[in-house]
Amino acid sequence: MTQPIRVLLVDDHAIVRTGVRLLLQGEADIEVAGEAGNGQEALAQTEALQPDVVLMDLAMPGVSGLETTREIKRRWPNIQVLALTVHRSSDYFFRMLEAGASGYVLKGADPGDLITAIYTVHQGEVFLYPSMSTKLVAQYLQWVRSGGASPAYSDLTDREVEVLRLIAEGHTNAEIGDMLKLSPHTVQTHRRNIMEKLKLHDRVELVKYAMRRGLIE
Repeated sequence: MTQPIRVLLVDDHAIVRTGVRLLLQGEADIEVAGEAGNGQEALAQTEALQPDVVLMDLAMPGVSGLETTREIKRRWPNIQVLALTVHRSSDYFFRMLEAGASGYVLKGADPGDLITAIYTVHQGEVFLYPSMSTKLVAQYLQWVRSGGASPAYSDLTDREVEVLRLIAEGHTNAEIGDMLKLSPHTVQTHRRNIMEKLKLHDRVELVKYAMRRGLIE
């Protein structure tokens, strides 16, 4: 029997932790191992519980989610951190990746996106929430058109080209699935494959790309 993914919930609002815990309890392959209300508690719980994934809020009193993420990855590099936040800023997104996080989910996201994100980062991959991957793809295509890079997307399949076009137009996973008659999981797989072929398939490449494009200093 496959062991469930053990998740530590970190958020200074108890009502948020309760809502996320109830959501995750519906997943047979995910177990809520514990909770923490601030950065110091998160470090103590991470040490004690050794979870597979830490679901990390950014804005907390005392030690921030960014600092806590950096410390977790320094001490326990094999533990994956997934940011769960209200901040839509690309600067926050890339700074979390720079600190060692493997993904970033908005608190207003579809619950299915959070579940997919947990599975994705647990597998050692990066999860990009739809609006961020839309921005990255649009900027990449603009960069290619300006002569800044060779068109790596020439290796995409016909279906991936369709998905790429819809991503660049700003459509969500659900909308793309409806348009192409695909499941959300299949759309997410196409998204991941596209980002890999754009050479944006891991945290380091994403941070380097963001720095080249002036998204972060």
